[in-house]
Amino acid sequence: MPSKRVAEQEAGAPARADPPAPTVRATLLGTGTSTGVPVLGCDCAVCTSDDPRDQRLRSSCHLVVRPRGPGGCDDDAVHLQIDTGPDFRRQALRYGVERVDAVLYTHAHFDHVTGLDDLRPFFFQNAAPAPCFARPHTAKVLRRMFPHVFVHDDYPNASNLELHEITEDALAGVGRFAYLTDASAIPDASFDQLDGQVDTLVIDALHRRDHPTHFSIEEATRAARRIGARATYFTHLTHSVRHAEEEPRLPEGIHLAYDGLRLQVEGGKALRAVESER
Repeated sequence: MPSKRVAEQEAGAPARADPPAPTVRATLLGTGTSTGVPVLGCDCAVCTSDDPRDQRLRSSCHLVVRPRGPGGCDDDAVHLQIDTGPDFRRQALRYGVERVDAVLYTHAHFDHVTGLDDLRPFFFQNAAPAPCFARPHTAKVLRRMFPHVFVHDDYPNASNLELHEITEDALAGVGRFAYLTDASAIPDASFDQLDGQVDTLVIDALHRRDHPTHFSIEEATRAARRIGARATYFTHLTHSVRHAEEEPRLPEGIHLAYDGLRLQVEGGKALRAVESER
């Protein structure tokens, strides 16, 4: 049986337009693995490199999402922070993060959550708590790590956050932009969600070697090709990846990310501009 939408079109009814996709500005605040780069005590070629693209804080991303269509304006933008690792305060100062409306935690690893307390200044004046989203396991860890924020109410200067559990499979995707970190596989159902829906993809690619919990560069390349984004950027990189040497080896449309990279994704269109803070 045809869907209602198809049936209406066959009957001569006007097709219903899909809601316009939002415009997304993504700033990659950090693109390094859990140790960051340079790695303490290491004198390898990457850790001692004078190329600023080889200096990587722990991975996180800040999104400014503006609605499209009639009435959409800067005042309606939502500022979404994805992960707050141990470098979050430094990143927010370096890249001018002035507002956070909501936070999404991808998972509970130390290098993605331990900067949560540095959100406090963003919420000093909030009358209502800002939403913080996480899967149930991550939410459980956050409650244990930050009881003064999510469990007890006797610490008046705590970040004014309210934890919301995501109970169904969800991807860190907004508009035509998707952010996948700390992954070693993508379920078929998630590939189905991404297929044909992504213009700009940021995906975990640790290094050239295989790893049990992260994509290698080769594996991330295969995943990116299956997703079919027009532009892909590899993040969560280790100190075995030297930007100037690795970037030319990548296929067309695939790039190494670096700290401060800004990606502007227009609703329903391909990547429009790439700006660098470096």
